[in-house]
Amino acid sequence: MLVQPLRSFLTTPMAGETSWISHYDDRQRENGVFDSFLEVGEEGEKDASAVSLDVILPDDLLERILAYLPVASIFRAGCVSKRWHEIVNSERFLWNLSHVLPQKPWYFMFTSSDEPIGYAFDPVFRKWYNIELPCIGTSNWFIASSIGMVCFMDNDSRSELCICNPITKTYKKLEEPPGLKFSDYSALAISVNRESHIYSVAIVKSKQVPENFFQWDISIHVYNSVNRTWVTTVTEVLMGWRGGDESVICNGMLYFLVYSTGGGQPENRHALIAYNMSNRSSQGSLTKSFIPVPCSLTCGRLMNLKEKLVMVGGIGKPDRPDIIKGIGIWLLNDKTWEEIARMPHKFFQGFGEFDDVFASSGADDLIYIQSYGAPALLIFDTNHKQWKWSQKCPVTKRFPLQLFTGFCFEPRLEIAP
Repeated sequence: MLVQPLRSFLTTPMAGETSWISHYDDRQRENGVFDSFLEVGEEGEKDASAVSLDVILPDDLLERILAYLPVASIFRAGCVSKRWHEIVNSERFLWNLSHVLPQKPWYFMFTSSDEPIGYAFDPVFRKWYNIELPCIGTSNWFIASSIGMVCFMDNDSRSELCICNPITKTYKKLEEPPGLKFSDYSALAISVNRESHIYSVAIVKSKQVPENFFQWDISIHVYNSVNRTWVTTVTEVLMGWRGGDESVICNGMLYFLVYSTGGGQPENRHALIAYNMSNRSSQGSLTKSFIPVPCSLTCGRLMNLKEKLVMVGGIGKPDRPDIIKGIGIWLLNDKTWEEIARMPHKFFQGFGEFDDVFASSGADDLIYIQSYGAPALLIFDTNHKQWKWSQKCPVTKRFPLQLFTGFCFEPRLEIAP
């Protein structure tokens, strides 16, 4: 795997934001070696104990210690001294990173509907960073993430796909997937093995049967990074249901939401399909894998939290199911939904005008929720059952119809597509 210097991942700061560069002194000697904090600072005696400790620690022990730091701190550590810089850029250090606990997931918020620009929120330091995303055209592309990797797919032909690490900027373009090039609806999902870094990408395509609104062609296409090939695993016609843009892979199962086209009862407007990716031969018809949703939903957002399926959904009013009255969070146990949280009314009101649809994604033990109409970002910690707002994003709404959206990803340095 190509190891790039950490310095190359930094971006230029813009007005009103925090960038990687703000975390350390950026001065360098002419020979390219970073100044240590001891040399830059004026209080050398105060830091003498830290320097002596640095001398005493062998490289392998120092590598293990640094590997447990948050990603932003690793960037800063690489600028302490030439020795630390070499350590955090070594392949052995990246190997150590792959054997430590997961990093807290970040949230990237797009600030333009035309360009793929925005800021990433770090929940550990509660700071926003300016990060440039590679190989994505606009913010309305399909996006899926898993353990340090993010997959992008264009929203026009839906044939241009790219896998990248948004922190290191390494990326790889995938071959064009099979099946219908122009589908009415598409859903994208990715799953990365934390140890081997082998990944699978799944696309669920849905297209209306000509002149029949109640029949929809559904096809599932899976890419495997080992074989580097696409396989069409399912082609089926659903009666009264169509696919959408929500899907996720959890523990070898592909889950995706389908939407009623038959004008049924409000509680039956959404359903979940579970597709076994590891044992496709015994799958049978997709209609046999339907799982009802827990209540009438205005929208649903699926996510993988520690290989468990979690859904964040807008709860519709009984008399007006298309009007949102609150937001709930459910965990799927086998085929039964368990409500794990409901957004307190004060936070729901804190968004101001809240549409019936919204953005939400999560990983590990954090769930992010964002209204399309404002840059406010709410975080729910599933371990501590805590709701809290993020620090204010360094962007303001410039015009009434400006939309905001984003995605969650785990910041990793050792993973490359």
